Amino acid sequence: MNDWLLHAALTAAERGWHVFPLRPNDKRPALHGEDACPGIRDCAGGHRKWEERATMDPDRIRRAWSTIPFNIGIATGPSGLVVVDLDLPKRKSNSSKGTPDGVTTFEALCERASQAVPGTYRVRTASGGQHLYFTAPEEARLANSAGRLGKLIDTRAWGGYVVAPCSLTPTGPYTVLDGRDPVPLPGWLHAQLTRRSDRPTRPAVAERDVRGRKYAMRALNLETASVQNALEGERNTTLLAAARALGRFVAWGDLPRDVVEQALHWAGEQAGLSERSCAATVRSGLNWSIAHNPQRRTA
Repeated sequence: MNDWLLHAALTAAERGWHVFPLRPNDKRPALHGEDACPGIRDCAGGHRKWEERATMDPDRIRRAWSTIPFNIGIATGPSGLVVVDLDLPKRKSNSSKGTPDGVTTFEALCERASQAVPGTYRVRTASGGQHLYFTAPEEARLANSAGRLGKLIDTRAWGGYVVAPCSLTPTGPYTVLDGRDPVPLPGWLHAQLTRRSDRPTRPAVAERDVRGRKYAMRALNLETASVQNALEGERNTTLLAAARALGRFVAWGDLPRDVVEQALHWAGEQAGLSERSCAATVRSGLNWSIAHNPQRRTA
Protein backbone atom coordinates (compact mmCIF):
# COMPACT_ATOMS: atom_id res chain seq x y z
CA MET A 1 0.00 0.00 0.00
CA ASN A 2 2.84 2.39 0.84
CA ASP A 3 4.50 1.76 -2.53
CA TRP A 4 1.20 2.30 -4.36
CA LEU A 5 0.45 5.58 -2.59
CA LEU A 6 4.06 6.72 -2.94
CA HIS A 7 3.91 6.07 -6.68
CA ALA A 8 0.62 8.00 -6.93
CA ALA A 9 2.06 10.96 -4.99
CA LEU A 10 5.16 11.05 -7.21
CA THR A 11 3.00 10.81 -10.34
CA ALA A 12 0.93 13.78 -9.19
CA ALA A 13 4.10 15.77 -8.53
CA GLU A 14 5.39 14.92 -12.01
CA ARG A 15 2.25 16.57 -13.38
CA GLY A 16 3.26 19.73 -11.56
CA TRP A 17 0.86 19.29 -8.65
CA HIS A 18 1.86 20.11 -5.07
CA VAL A 19 1.03 17.24 -2.74
CA PHE A 20 0.92 16.74 1.00
CA PRO A 21 -0.03 13.79 3.23
CA LEU A 22 -3.55 13.18 4.48
CA ARG A 23 -4.30 10.88 7.40
CA PRO A 24 -4.39 7.19 6.41
CA ASN A 25 -7.89 6.18 5.28
CA ASP A 26 -9.06 9.77 5.85
CA LYS A 27 -9.47 13.11 4.06
CA ARG A 28 -7.98 15.34 6.77
CA PRO A 29 -4.41 16.69 6.59
CA ALA A 30 -1.83 14.62 8.44
CA LEU A 31 0.65 17.47 8.74
CA HIS A 32 1.35 18.27 12.35
CA GLY A 33 0.19 21.20 14.40
CA GLU A 34 2.63 23.16 16.45
CA ASP A 35 2.36 20.75 19.40
CA ALA A 36 2.14 17.43 17.57
CA CYS A 37 4.71 16.23 15.07
CA PRO A 38 4.43 12.87 13.24
CA GLY A 39 8.22 12.58 13.07
CA ILE A 40 8.78 12.88 9.31
CA ARG A 41 11.62 15.41 9.76
CA ASP A 42 9.86 18.12 7.79
CA CYS A 43 9.67 20.95 10.29
CA ALA A 44 13.11 22.53 10.02
CA GLY A 45 11.59 25.72 8.62
CA GLY A 46 9.13 26.11 11.48
CA HIS A 47 5.42 25.36 11.66
CA ARG A 48 3.60 25.85 8.37
CA LYS A 49 0.08 25.05 7.23
CA TRP A 50 -0.68 22.37 4.66
CA GLU A 51 -0.89 24.74 1.67
CA GLU A 52 2.54 26.16 2.45
CA ARG A 53 4.05 22.72 2.94
CA ALA A 54 2.63 21.02 -0.15
CA THR A 55 5.53 20.02 -2.39
CA MET A 56 6.67 18.58 -5.71
CA ASP A 57 10.09 17.60 -4.28
CA PRO A 58 10.45 13.83 -4.87
CA ASP A 59 12.85 13.44 -1.94
CA ARG A 60 10.36 15.00 0.49
CA ILE A 61 7.57 12.89 -0.98
CA ARG A 62 9.58 9.66 -0.64
CA ARG A 63 10.47 10.55 2.93
CA ALA A 64 6.85 11.25 3.89
CA TRP A 65 5.34 8.14 2.27
CA SER A 66 8.20 5.71 3.01
CA THR A 67 6.69 4.11 6.11
CA ILE A 68 3.13 5.44 6.59
CA PRO A 69 0.27 4.83 4.10
CA PHE A 70 -0.82 8.45 3.95
CA ASN A 71 -3.62 9.39 1.62
CA ILE A 72 -2.69 12.15 -0.83
CA GLY A 73 -3.85 15.74 -0.83
CA ILE A 74 -3.34 18.09 -3.77
CA ALA A 75 -3.10 21.79 -2.86
CA THR A 76 -5.04 23.28 -5.76
CA GLY A 77 -3.81 26.88 -5.53
CA PRO A 78 -0.05 26.22 -5.67
CA SER A 79 -0.70 23.54 -8.31
CA GLY A 80 -2.33 26.07 -10.64
CA LEU A 81 -5.60 24.15 -10.55
CA VAL A 82 -9.27 24.89 -10.21
CA VAL A 83 -11.18 21.73 -9.32
CA VAL A 84 -14.96 21.58 -9.70
CA ASP A 85 -16.38 19.28 -7.03
CA LEU A 86 -19.66 17.63 -8.07
CA ASP A 87 -21.18 16.09 -4.96
CA LEU A 88 -24.08 13.78 -4.14
CA PRO A 89 -27.06 14.60 -1.89
CA LYS A 90 -26.58 13.37 1.65
CA ARG A 91 -28.18 9.96 1.91
CA LYS A 92 -29.54 10.37 5.43
CA SER A 93 -31.43 13.59 4.70
CA ASN A 94 -35.16 13.27 3.88
CA SER A 95 -34.99 16.66 2.17
CA SER A 96 -32.46 15.28 -0.32
CA LYS A 97 -34.93 12.86 -1.91
CA GLY A 98 -35.38 13.78 -5.54
CA THR A 99 -32.54 16.34 -5.40
CA PRO A 100 -30.33 16.15 -8.52
CA ASP A 101 -26.70 15.38 -7.84
CA GLY A 102 -23.85 17.73 -8.67
CA VAL A 103 -23.07 16.00 -11.97
CA THR A 104 -26.65 16.47 -13.18
CA THR A 105 -26.73 20.07 -12.02
CA PHE A 106 -23.42 20.79 -13.76
CA GLU A 107 -24.66 19.24 -17.01
CA ALA A 108 -27.75 21.46 -16.79
CA LEU A 109 -25.52 24.48 -16.16
CA CYS A 110 -23.51 23.70 -19.29
CA GLU A 111 -26.71 23.26 -21.32
CA ARG A 112 -28.08 26.62 -20.17
CA ALA A 113 -24.80 28.24 -21.19
CA SER A 114 -24.97 26.48 -24.60
CA GLN A 115 -21.66 24.79 -23.80
CA ALA A 116 -20.57 21.17 -23.97
CA VAL A 117 -19.55 19.48 -20.74
CA PRO A 118 -15.77 20.05 -20.69
CA GLY A 119 -13.57 17.05 -21.38
CA THR A 120 -10.76 17.19 -18.84
CA TYR A 121 -9.00 15.20 -16.12
CA ARG A 122 -11.79 13.65 -14.07
CA VAL A 123 -11.78 11.71 -10.79
CA ARG A 124 -14.51 9.68 -9.14
CA THR A 125 -14.65 10.49 -5.43
CA ALA A 126 -15.14 7.97 -2.65
CA SER A 127 -18.78 9.01 -2.22
CA GLY A 128 -19.55 8.62 -5.93
CA GLY A 129 -19.25 12.28 -6.88
CA GLN A 130 -16.72 13.66 -9.36
CA HIS A 131 -13.80 16.10 -9.44
CA LEU A 132 -13.17 17.97 -12.70
CA TYR A 133 -9.62 19.38 -12.90
CA PHE A 134 -8.87 22.58 -14.83
CA THR A 135 -5.77 24.71 -15.10
CA ALA A 136 -6.30 28.10 -13.50
CA PRO A 137 -6.16 31.34 -15.48
CA GLU A 138 -2.75 32.94 -15.03
CA GLU A 139 -4.19 36.42 -14.59
CA ALA A 140 -6.53 35.46 -11.73
CA ARG A 141 -6.12 34.12 -8.20
CA LEU A 142 -9.37 32.31 -7.63
CA ALA A 143 -10.52 31.26 -4.17
CA ASN A 144 -12.76 28.39 -3.12
CA SER A 145 -16.48 28.64 -3.73
CA ALA A 146 -19.51 26.80 -2.34
CA GLY A 147 -22.70 26.61 -4.35
CA ARG A 148 -21.86 29.54 -6.60
CA LEU A 149 -22.18 27.40 -9.74
CA GLY A 150 -25.18 25.49 -8.42
CA LYS A 151 -26.44 23.19 -5.70
CA LEU A 152 -23.94 20.47 -4.75
CA ILE A 153 -21.22 22.15 -6.85
CA ASP A 154 -18.18 23.56 -5.04
CA THR A 155 -14.81 24.64 -6.40
CA ARG A 156 -11.33 24.35 -4.94
CA ALA A 157 -8.55 26.77 -5.82
CA TRP A 158 -6.37 28.91 -3.49
CA GLY A 159 -7.02 27.94 0.10
CA GLY A 160 -8.37 24.53 -0.90
CA TYR A 161 -7.31 20.98 -1.64
CA VAL A 162 -8.70 17.79 -3.11
CA VAL A 163 -8.05 14.14 -2.32
CA ALA A 164 -5.91 12.62 -5.07
CA PRO A 165 -6.64 9.38 -6.96
CA CYS A 166 -5.47 6.15 -5.32
CA SER A 167 -6.38 7.50 -1.87
CA LEU A 168 -8.67 5.21 0.07
CA THR A 169 -11.32 6.03 2.68
CA PRO A 170 -13.86 3.85 4.50
CA THR A 171 -16.43 5.05 1.95
CA GLY A 172 -14.32 3.89 -0.98
CA PRO A 173 -11.36 4.80 -3.22
CA TYR A 174 -10.66 7.85 -5.37
CA THR A 175 -10.18 6.68 -8.97
CA VAL A 176 -9.37 8.30 -12.30
CA LEU A 177 -12.26 8.36 -14.77
CA ASP A 178 -10.49 10.38 -17.47
CA GLY A 179 -6.69 10.58 -17.40
CA ARG A 180 -6.15 13.29 -20.02
CA ASP A 181 -4.29 16.45 -18.98
CA PRO A 182 -6.46 19.14 -17.39
CA VAL A 183 -7.71 21.74 -19.86
CA PRO A 184 -7.83 25.47 -19.09
CA LEU A 185 -10.81 26.62 -17.07
CA PRO A 186 -13.43 27.63 -19.67
CA GLY A 187 -13.98 31.36 -19.90
CA TRP A 188 -17.70 31.08 -19.24
CA LEU A 189 -17.04 29.15 -16.01
CA HIS A 190 -14.43 31.70 -14.98
CA ALA A 191 -17.02 34.43 -15.55
CA GLN A 192 -19.55 32.56 -13.39
CA LEU A 193 -17.03 32.24 -10.57
CA THR A 194 -15.95 35.88 -10.66
CA ARG A 195 -19.26 37.61 -11.32
CA ARG A 196 -20.27 40.12 -8.72
CA SER A 197 -22.63 38.78 -6.11
CA ASP A 198 -25.83 40.51 -5.20
CA ARG A 199 -24.45 40.69 -1.70
CA PRO A 200 -21.90 43.33 -0.72
CA THR A 201 -18.31 42.10 -0.76
CA ARG A 202 -18.21 42.70 2.96
CA PRO A 203 -21.23 43.74 5.04
CA ALA A 204 -20.85 47.33 6.12
CA VAL A 205 -21.84 48.51 9.58
CA ALA A 206 -23.06 52.08 9.86
CA GLU A 207 -21.51 54.13 12.63
CA ARG A 208 -24.90 54.73 14.18
CA ASP A 209 -25.53 50.96 14.32
CA VAL A 210 -22.69 50.32 16.75
CA ARG A 211 -23.21 53.62 18.57
CA GLY A 212 -19.55 54.03 19.21
CA ARG A 213 -19.17 50.62 20.87
CA LYS A 214 -15.67 49.99 19.62
CA TYR A 215 -15.21 46.76 21.59
CA ALA A 216 -18.18 45.14 19.85
CA MET A 217 -16.97 46.24 16.45
CA ARG A 218 -13.48 44.93 17.14
CA ALA A 219 -14.95 41.59 18.21
CA LEU A 220 -17.00 41.43 15.00
CA ASN A 221 -13.91 42.00 12.87
CA LEU A 222 -11.83 39.43 14.78
CA GLU A 223 -14.50 36.73 14.68
CA THR A 224 -15.25 37.16 10.96
CA ALA A 225 -11.51 36.97 10.21
CA SER A 226 -11.25 33.79 12.28
CA VAL A 227 -14.09 32.17 10.33
CA GLN A 228 -12.76 33.31 6.95
CA ASN A 229 -9.35 31.73 7.63
CA ALA A 230 -10.59 28.51 9.28
CA LEU A 231 -9.11 25.26 7.99
CA GLU A 232 -11.24 22.61 6.32
CA GLY A 233 -12.64 20.35 9.01
CA GLU A 234 -12.78 23.25 11.47
CA ARG A 235 -14.88 25.74 9.52
CA ASN A 236 -18.33 24.92 10.89
CA THR A 237 -17.05 24.67 14.47
CA THR A 238 -15.28 28.02 14.11
CA LEU A 239 -18.43 29.62 12.67
CA LEU A 240 -20.57 28.32 15.54
CA ALA A 241 -18.09 29.60 18.12
CA ALA A 242 -18.03 33.02 16.43
CA ALA A 243 -21.83 33.23 16.42
CA ARG A 244 -21.95 32.35 20.11
CA ALA A 245 -19.25 34.91 20.90
CA LEU A 246 -21.03 37.70 19.00
CA GLY A 247 -24.53 36.82 20.16
CA ARG A 248 -23.99 38.53 23.49
CA PHE A 249 -23.44 41.84 21.71
CA VAL A 250 -26.78 41.36 19.97
CA ALA A 251 -28.45 40.59 23.31
CA TRP A 252 -26.88 43.69 24.86
CA GLY A 253 -27.91 45.94 21.98
CA ASP A 254 -24.35 46.70 20.86
CA LEU A 255 -24.72 45.10 17.41
CA PRO A 256 -27.83 44.58 15.25
CA ARG A 257 -28.55 40.90 14.64
CA ASP A 258 -28.87 41.33 10.87
CA VAL A 259 -25.41 42.92 10.70
CA VAL A 260 -23.84 40.03 12.63
CA GLU A 261 -25.66 37.48 10.48
CA GLN A 262 -24.54 39.13 7.22
CA ALA A 263 -20.92 39.35 8.39
CA LEU A 264 -20.79 35.71 9.52
CA HIS A 265 -22.56 34.45 6.39
CA TRP A 266 -20.02 36.31 4.27
CA ALA A 267 -17.07 34.94 6.24
CA GLY A 268 -18.42 31.37 6.19
CA GLU A 269 -18.95 31.41 2.43
CA GLN A 270 -15.47 32.87 1.94
CA ALA A 271 -14.12 29.90 3.92
CA GLY A 272 -15.95 27.46 1.63
CA LEU A 273 -19.15 26.66 3.54
CA SER A 274 -22.45 26.56 1.71
CA GLU A 275 -25.00 29.35 2.16
CA ARG A 276 -27.45 26.90 3.72
CA SER A 277 -24.91 25.54 6.18
CA CYS A 278 -23.87 29.08 7.18
CA ALA A 279 -27.47 30.13 7.81
CA ALA A 280 -28.23 27.13 10.05
CA THR A 281 -25.01 27.41 12.07
CA VAL A 282 -25.22 31.17 12.56
CA ARG A 283 -28.86 31.00 13.58
CA SER A 284 -28.15 28.23 16.10
CA GLY A 285 -25.15 30.03 17.60
CA LEU A 286 -26.86 33.40 17.90
CA ASN A 287 -30.04 31.93 19.39
CA TRP A 288 -28.04 30.06 22.01
CA SER A 289 -25.96 33.09 22.94
CA ILE A 290 -28.91 35.49 23.11
CA ALA A 291 -30.78 33.05 25.38
CA HIS A 292 -27.77 32.84 27.72
CA ASN A 293 -27.01 36.59 27.74
CA PRO A 294 -30.35 38.27 28.43
CA GLN A 295 -29.03 41.18 30.42
CA ARG A 296 -27.20 44.19 29.08
CA ARG A 297 -23.82 44.89 30.61
CA THR A 298 -23.73 47.28 33.47
CA ALA A 299 -21.05 49.92 33.94
